[in-house]
Amino acid sequence: MAGHSKWKNIMHRKGRVDAARGKIFTKLGRELAIAIKEGGADPAINTKLRDAIAKCKANNMPNDNINNAIKKASGDGSNNDYEELVYEAYGINGVAIMINVSTNNRNRTAAEVRSVLTKAGGNLGTTGCVAYIFNKKGSIVIEKAKVTISEDDLMMIAIENGAEDFGSEEEVYEITTTPEDFSVVREALEKENIEFLEAEVQMIANTYITLDEKDSEKMQRLVDNLEDLDDVMGVYHNWE
Repeated sequence: MAGHSKWKNIMHRKGRVDAARGKIFTKLGRELAIAIKEGGADPAINTKLRDAIAKCKANNMPNDNINNAIKKASGDGSNNDYEELVYEAYGINGVAIMINVSTNNRNRTAAEVRSVLTKAGGNLGTTGCVAYIFNKKGSIVIEKAKVTISEDDLMMIAIENGAEDFGSEEEVYEITTTPEDFSVVREALEKENIEFLEAEVQMIANTYITLDEKDSEKMQRLVDNLEDLDDVMGVYHNWE
């Protein structure tokens, strides 16, 4: 996600996860269920499920919760009603927003998303209105303080397994991949016992909008309110 820094964004999101852990875990459980619907309950042969499990772990979801969610989804036909959709929207001062949702009622979800946007001064857009600003990329973020190997070794593992880019911020390393190579890079790092702050395929903007302090606060509230909706699984934007 775009923002003042990757580290600050993640710390803000982690704080919200801690404050609403049950709700976040419910959403992650739904992601597991969707992955199982598409490819079965065996992560050894279901890449999407392996990626969903990695995302759960990055969000500190306990293994027992993950295993229970997988067992429940494997035997619960009600999960088959959910579908994944993407809404395109505009936020504060024309900030572009991509909103990933998982829903069993399109009309309800669209109304909830539209309400949050309208109250903040934003609006839903038409298909394609902001999608051209974003590229789908795998994003792996690692806290430097928890890495026991050298930066050069970490970079070499990532690049040799297909990473497109390796970046170093003050507190974190950020690895970018194509969606196709994301699982290979992530699994290579896992073999080195590397823990992730973030590990998922997301929409990354190629141009950014800078807001002043007042509008930044409004934009943060808008993102938070969208993420609070039960059906919203991810919010990506070009606010910097």
